[in-house]
Amino acid sequence: MRFRWRWLAAVAAIGLAWLHFSRPDASRVLGAPATGPDFVRDGRRLSHPLRLIVYADTRFTDPKETEATNPKVRRWLVNKIAEEKPDALVLSGDLPWKGDVPGDYDVYRAETQVWRDAHLFIYPALGNHEFHGRESQCLENWWNAFPELRGRRWYSVQLGDSVYILLLDSNSSLLPASPQIEWIRAQLEHLPPRVRYVFVDLHHPPVVDVQPQFDPSHNGRPNERALAEFLARAPERSRVSFVVAAGHIHNYQRFYQDGIIYIVSGGGGAKPYPLVRHPVDLYQDTSFPNYHYVRFVEEGNKLVATMIRVADPEAATPSWEEKDHFEVQAATPTKAASADF
Repeated sequence: MRFRWRWLAAVAAIGLAWLHFSRPDASRVLGAPATGPDFVRDGRRLSHPLRLIVYADTRFTDPKETEATNPKVRRWLVNKIAEEKPDALVLSGDLPWKGDVPGDYDVYRAETQVWRDAHLFIYPALGNHEFHGRESQCLENWWNAFPELRGRRWYSVQLGDSVYILLLDSNSSLLPASPQIEWIRAQLEHLPPRVRYVFVDLHHPPVVDVQPQFDPSHNGRPNERALAEFLARAPERSRVSFVVAAGHIHNYQRFYQDGIIYIVSGGGGAKPYPLVRHPVDLYQDTSFPNYHYVRFVEEGNKLVATMIRVADPEAATPSWEEKDHFEVQAATPTKAASADF
């Protein structure tokens, strides 16, 4: 009987993996430079136009916890995303509230059952709350939730011919010559020739509105600034457009720096953070709080992006508004990436 239950659990884990990912290359070792995607989605199985959603800072935990996170809004966003049926759902970290508590991942599984019912492909990045507690236990909980990622802390996904995603671990070094930055370098040097957009997803943001009164980790750290400097010099910018998506700050921000679009999309349900917006922030709306997600849709030679916001978090039922719109133009061999705002 014990063997039977273990066999059934193994089958269930394999089935869950195929709901999230496609074609893992199990031969890759953690941190080793790799010259191709870890996971590939066949373009014939994607919708036309391709649709991708990014957001972060959900803090799944016991719904009785209402200070650290808003369970009602969290569920609203989950259900709305399920209705969107994106080809890829990119989660920029802080999926659980406490990464060493297996029950937080149980809540994640229960509240996101609609995602699996909709057969969504889910691509998470590690945040700082994934590492609340002993690191080995935290990673074990994360890998149990995403068994196809076991042994990886960063990885890549190719969506059809045009979109490539690098999902990073900003808890690990991104400084020059670090294993992760060398992995990124190798990935970019070997991009498939028809890729036009590269999404770089991580938890801690490289570009932010600096808030002197906040935790310094919310004001941009040397680790992520080193990534921004690396991307600014990357020769691949001449032929692909970069979009860098992060979370950590429980609000929404958008920047255009060195020909690269940077967004902070941390409105997944965690306790909101107010902001003083600097002029360089291209989103200047004063509405607060900004519970939201960001949708990208491929249309011709551009990605059309929209920030979808919860209009009234205090309401009994959800209503939605489209607050920010921008476009990501595909780069050409003779023209660097650009963005229309």
